[in-house]
Amino acid sequence: MSDIPQKPNPTMEWANAVSTCPSLEGAVKDVVAQLKGRLTAPPTLGLVFISSSFTSEFARLLPLLQDLLPLPVLVGCSGGGIVGMDAHSQPQELEDTPALSLTLAVLPGVAVRSFHLSADNLPDLDSPPMAWAELIGVAPEDNPQFILMADPFSSSVTDLLQGLDFAYPSGVKIGGLASVDGFNRHSGLFCDRTLHTEGIVGVALSGPVVLDAIVAQGCRPIGPVYQVEKAERNILLSLGRPEEGEAVRPPLELLQDLFETLSEAERKLAQSSLFIGIAQDSFKLSLDPGDFLIRTLLGVDPKMGAIAVGDRLRPGQRVQFHLRDAQTSALDLENLLQRYQQQTPVDTSPVGALMFSCMGRGAGLYDRANFDSGLFAQYLPGVPLGGFFCGGEIGPLGQTTFLHGFTSVFGICRQP
Repeated sequence: MSDIPQKPNPTMEWANAVSTCPSLEGAVKDVVAQLKGRLTAPPTLGLVFISSSFTSEFARLLPLLQDLLPLPVLVGCSGGGIVGMDAHSQPQELEDTPALSLTLAVLPGVAVRSFHLSADNLPDLDSPPMAWAELIGVAPEDNPQFILMADPFSSSVTDLLQGLDFAYPSGVKIGGLASVDGFNRHSGLFCDRTLHTEGIVGVALSGPVVLDAIVAQGCRPIGPVYQVEKAERNILLSLGRPEEGEAVRPPLELLQDLFETLSEAERKLAQSSLFIGIAQDSFKLSLDPGDFLIRTLLGVDPKMGAIAVGDRLRPGQRVQFHLRDAQTSALDLENLLQRYQQQTPVDTSPVGALMFSCMGRGAGLYDRANFDSGLFAQYLPGVPLGGFFCGGEIGPLGQTTFLHGFTSVFGICRQP
């Protein structure tokens, strides 16, 4: 771990460069050369994302980079696709091609704490907040913001997010699961001068910095909102609409009735893109699309009429079925960006951003390249953007941080 306190300086800066050079040495030299002279002060933080095409050379990345551009804190990971800024200062999503993205940030007055955590060293969920604070090395009163990257095969990511929410309830946590090479299933996690193949790496940012999160789940609701009447762990057994006086019924029966109300196009879409949303606010009377945590449907039991869901459920929760397609995903992200643009104070403009997008989005979803990043640039022009395509995305919904799927999470950095 490293802890780098910074001397006060009024100007926050952020720059990104991306390279598609097929050799690692060439890509490193390229991004460093592009970033030369772009900052007026030494960088506080470096964030590096490398294509899984370079899997066999992950061990060489940090020595090459630190030799050319020594950085006090450097974290990053491998991705199935890489996001960065091209020569015309426009964001690019580079999928299925070798690529390297490097972001440099000058964060005046901000303490930057880098860390690598192993699943074996995490406190249990009954531990007090200070156990998590001691693990990270940052006091809860410092109110840190977090950027996190994890091994996709780690089973401890959800526990970590719960622990960080417990210890730092007002801190924003964003990030993603590193993507792996399809043949050897190895991912790369980078922390300062060390390559890790398991666990979680990240940084905690404390002080005069704001990290805003946009979480675009890309779904639209269909049918009514139901209340969970009976559930066992992740098995949904019965649903009802008590306020409507309707009888409690098995969810599969209700879903079959709902299918009868859909258009032919929606029925076809539901064959592969049907999800369930779980409302996160128990007290909000009128629910909007962004109030639901989207989870997958894992299977059905025709005899019982039960549905298996990709999360735990409890009686009293409200749920609604959802569909996802390219048009819905685009509209969802556009609405969120528009709302962010309208609500962000003019005197605290964003200086830089990170994008953590699902491997299931990108050109495969939209049938065109650079869609999510291009939409971001329309609403936040000139804001340098870096990031990668993930095996799972980390971002908040309400006051709780979740591990998502099929989502684009943007972390937007600005001065308070």
